[in-house]
Amino acid sequence: MSNKSDNTNRPTHAIWQVNGEGDKARWTRVGAAWMHKDLKGANMKFDSFPLSGRIVVREMTEQDNNAGDDFNTASVGGAQ
Repeated sequence: MSNKSDNTNRPTHAIWQVNGEGDKARWTRVGAAWMHKDLKGANMKFDSFPLSGRIVVREMTEQDNNAGDDFNTASVGGAQ
């Protein structure tokens, strides 16, 4: 295992399970994604598998990057 100091292995997108619609939607982070170099696909890692709702993949924000690697934290996502 490497101890690189750069962020090249950090995920670029967060994966969210979304239940409900509009302002009442509940967003729960369920994983992360890393875009392929050609930007035509992504590798996804799920820390839990959603059983209901829909899946949304969004580019990570600075706040997401500062949250560490705990991808099971319930959070409220942004607008679609």
